[in-house]
Amino acid sequence: MIEIFEATTEDLSEIREIAYKTWPYAYGEILKREQIDYMLDLFYAEATLKENILEKGHFFLLAKSHDTPIGFASFEHHYTNQKLTRLHKLYVLPEAQGKAVGRLLVAAVELSAHQNKSKIISLNVNKFNKAFHFYRNLGFETVGEQDIELAHGYLMEDYKMEKVL
Repeated sequence: MIEIFEATTEDLSEIREIAYKTWPYAYGEILKREQIDYMLDLFYAEATLKENILEKGHFFLLAKSHDTPIGFASFEHHYTNQKLTRLHKLYVLPEAQGKAVGRLLVAAVELSAHQNKSKIISLNVNKFNKAFHFYRNLGFETVGEQDIELAHGYLMEDYKMEKVL
């Protein structure tokens, strides 16, 4: 049985652990290990995650199976002051993928988006990531492309996707 609940700052170590286990699997064939390490340190530092929750209004959902954390999602309502929910992060442990965990997390984000009067859910996904097809299967459409330059010459090459609610 999979349970999904809103995470708090007390759950950040579990969220970080999932990210650190999932990223090499998700991006190992796409990005160099140095870039993965850099991005994990940048996006998943405890201070950054706390800032996301406490100051930026991000919500985190944690998925557990038999009390074991197996996935998480992070999202924000009223993104850019619009009736839009932004899905910032969605990661499921490799051994839990294909077992509807990601679908359940997206469904929970959609429910929260509806409750907050959002008309659209938006996200970015790496152009070469298999997750692109996952999102397409859930009804997300490609609406553009975005390249985001990071330090050290690293580049995030993304598709911008949206799902109309």
